[in-house]
Amino acid sequence: MTAATRLADIRHRIARAERTAGRPEGSTTLVAVSKTFPVEEIRPVIEAGQRVFGENRVQEAAAKWPLLRAETDGIELHLIGPLQSNKAAEAVALFDVIHTVDRDKIAAAIAAEGVRQGRRPRLFVQVNTGLEPQKAGIDPREAVAFVERCRSVHGLAIEGLMCIPPAEDAPAPHFALLAKLARAASVDGLSMGMSSDFEIAVGQGATHVRVGSALFGHRG
Repeated sequence: MTAATRLADIRHRIARAERTAGRPEGSTTLVAVSKTFPVEEIRPVIEAGQRVFGENRVQEAAAKWPLLRAETDGIELHLIGPLQSNKAAEAVALFDVIHTVDRDKIAAAIAAEGVRQGRRPRLFVQVNTGLEPQKAGIDPREAVAFVERCRSVHGLAIEGLMCIPPAEDAPAPHFALLAKLARAASVDGLSMGMSSDFEIAVGQGATHVRVGSALFGHRG
């Protein structure tokens, strides 16, 4: 399958899941996860019409995307991997959306860089719905209070919440929990669902699904 064929198939599946859930078609943004893939493998996906991409690491994104953006207008770049505070300046400069705000130190660093650079990337708070010690994200029991601190203490506008369910768990309960927390925090965005479960996420109200291997193939 070509990149264009895979992209069309994923878009069709998203639209079908939206219809099944009674949602407006086009209400879910596909974030094409291009982490670890070189420029040569990303270009065909751009040529097929995709404009929203996700990267895990600031340095890797900085090495690829200035060139790709110079070639094509309208690229929107999302940081979907953990952010260290010493990378906040680069992240604010490079990314349009950051999905992984998960502690006050990061919130403060993003806020300071936003003022310094005159840039305000859209922000999601990552929630560790499975309470996995090895995974980034705030404790779900603290998520609503943290969103409020981001607003009141750090002056940040939070657009939504993000989660990555444990690989061994059924994803639907985690997506339902994230949606419940988003309502309690008065945010609309739900970044949830990956290649194996994005249709389930759309059914649970995802506004952003992060699809990599189904689009680019499996990484070596």
